[in-house]
Amino acid sequence: MIVRIEIHRTDEVYEYRVMADGDLLFDASGFSSVVHCLADAVEGLPPAVRAVEVACGGIVSGTYPLHVLAANAAQVAQHAVNTTAAVFEAMRD
Repeated sequence: MIVRIEIHRTDEVYEYRVMADGDLLFDASGFSSVVHCLADAVEGLPPAVRAVEVACGGIVSGTYPLHVLAANAAQVAQHAVNTTAAVFEAMRD
């Protein structure tokens, strides 16, 4: 199964939702960063999950095998932040 982790920021607080086939599996809020959201979300995933699509601010930054995301959460989080910033910058021009 492939799930989607959607991360959003309100002021300085981050929250996430984990979705599968459009259905909410679980969510949480009150995090200080994208990497903390990813780490928490990965811990709660059911065993059937093999890959994760990561979206930050509504922008998909990639789909990762679960073991890659778990081992490289900081790099995946930075990529998501950079991708989102680049897309929003391009939309302003």
